[in-house]
Amino acid sequence: MRLVSAAEAVSGIRSGEQLYLHGAASTPSVLLDALVARAPELRDVRIVHLHTEGPGPHLAPEMAPHFRHRALFVGPNARQAIQDGRADYIPAFLSDVPRLFEAGLLPLDVVFVNATPPDEHGFCSLGTSVEAIHAAIRCARTVIVQLNRAVPRTLGDAFIHVDNIDLAVEVDVPPYAVEPPRIGEVERRIGAFVADLVPDGATLQLGIGAIPAATALELRDKHDLGVHTEMFTDSVVDLVEAGVINGSRKERNRGKLVAAFVMGTPRLYRFLHDNPMVEMRPVEFTNDTHVIRSFSRMTAINSAIEIDLTGQIVADSIGHRVYSGVGGQMDFIRGASLAPEGRAIIALPSTAIGGTQSRIVGSLQEGAGVVTTRAHARTVVTEHGVAELWGRSLRERAAALIAIADPAFREELRAEARHLALA
Repeated sequence: MRLVSAAEAVSGIRSGEQLYLHGAASTPSVLLDALVARAPELRDVRIVHLHTEGPGPHLAPEMAPHFRHRALFVGPNARQAIQDGRADYIPAFLSDVPRLFEAGLLPLDVVFVNATPPDEHGFCSLGTSVEAIHAAIRCARTVIVQLNRAVPRTLGDAFIHVDNIDLAVEVDVPPYAVEPPRIGEVERRIGAFVADLVPDGATLQLGIGAIPAATALELRDKHDLGVHTEMFTDSVVDLVEAGVINGSRKERNRGKLVAAFVMGTPRLYRFLHDNPMVEMRPVEFTNDTHVIRSFSRMTAINSAIEIDLTGQIVADSIGHRVYSGVGGQMDFIRGASLAPEGRAIIALPSTAIGGTQSRIVGSLQEGAGVVTTRAHARTVVTEHGVAELWGRSLRERAAALIAIADPAFREELRAEARHLALA
């Protein structure tokens, strides 16, 4: 490992190379800014990453000749670039991302990493985000690391040794903070319905957003819950401190909060620091269907943009417009469905655009991407109730979904169901 300035660290990157960027709250902003400062001398540097926090300077319109983003998951800072055709979206299950690097389908020249300074044994913790970074480090020709004093030291499979680092830059930049979402009445009602489906002793997959946060508020009277998830937020800390989450009945990693990355407030990052209860693991473990199904009461809670009357679930696009990504939804939906007492839940508001459009539809919008197929769909929740789809015919599914649609759209949906021979 050689300590250098940020400018020197990125000076060897050449036009046409492909780079992987550490993601989520761990976005290595100092290295990224230094690379963007070199834009005039670079052409077609491809930058691969999952969701990243921060402004994403490489995604600005004027950067198009210099950098081409290849998104494995589309965060807010990348949506316009994808829509404008200045960036590319690669649909992939989150569990498969490491294999894309290892199989050479996404060959990597360079990887940017955000980690703690080394401990007395030479190990640097990857902090808030492990995701697919181990595979990227193994596969990249050059490993460049921000040795960041402000990164919390997380445990588990969360370390890189200095012998595996080529260039390093010393920085002191806190992980990006994400404030808790505003929880409205709709989210509270959805959260209450979802919480009713969670048994004591369940292992949870909870994501980010108002619905997971509202669900967490409704779980306060549960006992011995565990966490095995791709990511978690401050809501999990609340439940740990309330004694609701202790992991005592998990079949593996008992007593541990297992995740691939975390995003939240500085309070969450303080909770993570040197906390033996938190075990960070890469996505090839957290999102492995075999691992997920090993928890007898695995309860996966995911969301969607749109669902049709047969149970096709759209989660990565609004029509042709890519909005997010496949991510880990199918990994957890399938894993939870295969667990002995598992529950795979899709929770969403019944309407969009200020109540003017139903999210439950007769036919999906043109171009909409089906992330979870009708054969994988199990339980759907809106603020109006719960629809159980598994084992039901298309006609039965249509009736169940219409019953939890917004009342203002139910008659229209019944008419569509009749037109589609679903009623």
